[in-house]
Amino acid sequence: MRISALLDELRRNGIDLSITDVAGTDRAEIKDLCSDSRMVEPGSVFFAVRGAIADGHNYLQQAVTAGASAVVVEVQPCINLAEINPEICVIRVADVRTAMAYAARAFYSDAHQKPCPKMYVAGVTGTNGKTTLTYMLEALMQACGLTPAVIGTISNRMDGEVIEASHTTPDVLSLYKMVAVFKARGADALALEVSSHALEQKRVIGLDFDLGVFTNLTPEHLDYHPDMEAYYSAKARLFSAESGYGCRKAVINIADPYGVRLAAEVPAALLVDPRPGSASAADVRVVSAEFSLAGVRAKIRTPAATVELHSNLIGAFNLENLCCAMGAGLAMGLSAAEAVACLAQLQPVPGRLERVENTLGALVLVDYAHTPDALEKALEAVVALKPKRLLSVVGCGGDRDKGKRPLMAAAAVNASALALITSDNPRTENPAEIIRHMVAGATNTGATCLSLEQAKAGVSGYCVMQDRAEALKFAVTVLQPGDVLLVTGKGHEDYQIIGTTKFHFDDREHLRAALKERGTAR
Repeated sequence: MRISALLDELRRNGIDLSITDVAGTDRAEIKDLCSDSRMVEPGSVFFAVRGAIADGHNYLQQAVTAGASAVVVEVQPCINLAEINPEICVIRVADVRTAMAYAARAFYSDAHQKPCPKMYVAGVTGTNGKTTLTYMLEALMQACGLTPAVIGTISNRMDGEVIEASHTTPDVLSLYKMVAVFKARGADALALEVSSHALEQKRVIGLDFDLGVFTNLTPEHLDYHPDMEAYYSAKARLFSAESGYGCRKAVINIADPYGVRLAAEVPAALLVDPRPGSASAADVRVVSAEFSLAGVRAKIRTPAATVELHSNLIGAFNLENLCCAMGAGLAMGLSAAEAVACLAQLQPVPGRLERVENTLGALVLVDYAHTPDALEKALEAVVALKPKRLLSVVGCGGDRDKGKRPLMAAAAVNASALALITSDNPRTENPAEIIRHMVAGATNTGATCLSLEQAKAGVSGYCVMQDRAEALKFAVTVLQPGDVLLVTGKGHEDYQIIGTTKFHFDDREHLRAALKERGTAR
């Protein structure tokens, strides 16, 4: 693709180039697109993105020196590029992020030089449930006869081939490159987790969503968004054409207060209400439900039929996910019976109340819950199983919202006979300082801070064990038949970030090793 063709694509998508100018030659062939000056090679187009930490305009000279054939800058660049290289093509736009999205869509599609049919694109947004919903959407798409790809927190995958995920929603260049690869390999559908960051940073502009699903909204990422109103506004963009997004059909969970608000803004949406016995006017609502160790049994009413759903997924929050998926299935054109039959076959998602098998007669679960709301829902799910005792292991990440730390510790301590407060991904924060914030919440519950000897003796309360591996081993040591052990925070993650280094660490591996040491591993 030549720069001139890229300019035509930008104009076609409403990028106003007339207000500025396009300088330099536009006949050069584009070899790659970059937003990191360190990745620029001869023939690259460099996008000078203004980020929260760095401004790409400060690295234009490096990009040009490295061989960039064109740079995309905002209307007033910081330096005179003609002084560096008068041959460089300088493309001035009002918004570099939007231009980058449309450029990426065109360039990576063109790079594969293979005509591809339009994909059916479904995006899931909300605080909790996004990952589980994409697994459900993948199955529903297959039931519709489609060949789906999935992009999300755990993995990016298609037909069993998995690419490790580093972000919930990749940066826009990686995203469109990945979508083009999936298309070229035969994918005709995409299930995508859409984070608030992605919507705020315009990473999914141009994807042309057929379906948008809203799960819920609870405090999270308030280190990035100034308040819940800004957080909600970012999420709501997925359903708004005025924001540059919009979707042909929407499924909204109105059991969530923000879902009620969003439903008023998207009047044509299909509404779901997972609260058993609710008298709401939702299109998909739960008549009755039973929760057990075996999973969920629910009677669900839809506009066309009332159906019975049996799922081995545990807990009320998974019923919420299943109802959202039911709505999505109906929006895709499946009957209620077809959607129920598909969802009944689903296995637990990695790191979402994932069982660690043992012969002790205890239930050991690993869950990704890393927000107060997600943790409370996971705790409620296991409390409903009426265990002999509930033991929990909880930690909080560093360099993230500090306000949730005391809340999460308090939730774990209130629900558990024994809560172990430990480290998660401390990143560049002092783990002891993170734990100090958590202990403040535990103290406010009035619970007793125990010695390890007291915990071993069965006294109720909480212990502080900064070393996560030692905390997991200790939890298994005191585990008894009939107990439930819930380990939260990392879920599917197989690493721990200490400082800026990522070390291999998998909660499931440590739990199995501790169970093996007790002779109770399976």
